[in-house]
Amino acid sequence: MNYPVLSTLNWDGTIWHDSTMGVDAALLPTGGYPTAHAPALLELPNGDLLCAWFAGSYEGSADIHIICSRLPKGAGQWEAPVEVSGDPERSEQNPSLFYGPDQAVWAIYTAQLDRQPGKDNMQFTSQIRCQKSTDGGKTWGEYETLFAREGSFCRQAIQILSNGRWIFGNWLCTDSEEGLSGDPSVFQISDDEGKTWRQVDMPNSRGRVHPTVVELDNGHLAAFMRSREADFIYRSDSYDWGDSWTEPVPTPIPNNNSSISAIRLKSGRVAIACNPTCTPDPQPGKAAWPGLRCPVAVALSEDGGKTFPMIRWMERGEGFMGEENRTNNQQYEYPSLMQSEDGTIHLAYAAHTRLGVKYLHFTEEDVMGKKRERVGLYNPTAAQSK
Repeated sequence: MNYPVLSTLNWDGTIWHDSTMGVDAALLPTGGYPTAHAPALLELPNGDLLCAWFAGSYEGSADIHIICSRLPKGAGQWEAPVEVSGDPERSEQNPSLFYGPDQAVWAIYTAQLDRQPGKDNMQFTSQIRCQKSTDGGKTWGEYETLFAREGSFCRQAIQILSNGRWIFGNWLCTDSEEGLSGDPSVFQISDDEGKTWRQVDMPNSRGRVHPTVVELDNGHLAAFMRSREADFIYRSDSYDWGDSWTEPVPTPIPNNNSSISAIRLKSGRVAIACNPTCTPDPQPGKAAWPGLRCPVAVALSEDGGKTFPMIRWMERGEGFMGEENRTNNQQYEYPSLMQSEDGTIHLAYAAHTRLGVKYLHFTEEDVMGKKRERVGLYNPTAAQSK
């Protein structure tokens, strides 16, 4: 049976199936904001999905704040986003979503001062804040400051380890001539469900940021990181539940100094979403910004993240290939990976050079090459209603 084919997706949140890629996809409603960046995903206990991101004029400006869209369980369309934060003096960025023991959704994000004369980058003024929703992301309470130390930044949500410990990956931004190249990674650890926290530093981690924690075995953790040098994704290990960490070392996956997302799947495989590109001439200790943030790929590892023999482009952009042409692609960046209770893998990222957020869902088999027998782009909900 042939289904109607769309030439393009629309920014209305409707989920369609793309048989050329074997994934279901949607462009989330923009909420009327000109830019969108750094999405985060969460599945609620009732099966609803939430996606939060920061939106406004441009990253670092005081009108940037957090918004959140909801996909009710079984629905074929994401809802229009609602506002979460709105400090008029700070740029609120990098949200993560966490379902707390208080049965509330926690939106945790950074909040840095607006640009100052002569200072374009104000990340060294950032604090980490939290706002909660008790109605599944429809409305949000006032913010509280979780970590007041200036320069504190975050990306991955709080992770609950198998022994009940909470671990929250951070990095510390400083105001220095080296800029962001000198930022180290740290971890906030709580053994009382967030009532108190203590900090653990990662040794020799300058420029290895955005630590994304994956528990490989009881007490054995791996943190995968963005590299400011734009060379490779880096990795650090802990064998004592996060109390100490090894010095970061490069993995085989290239990194373009952009954010990554890593999770451990129900199968035991490690999955990483990233832009698998790098600068041709990385300089030790120097931040590089190649600018190329396409394609978005998902890589799978069967040995705890040491090697990644399976990697698939999930977003091809405009499809330009080769050194002379690939910069014609727009930017598709800052992926967020999640696996829901039914085993489906969910992926969201900033799309079309931050015009909005694109959402995909697919299976582990889709990444490994199993083709679905569907034709064109189609919407299962719309097809069933005909």
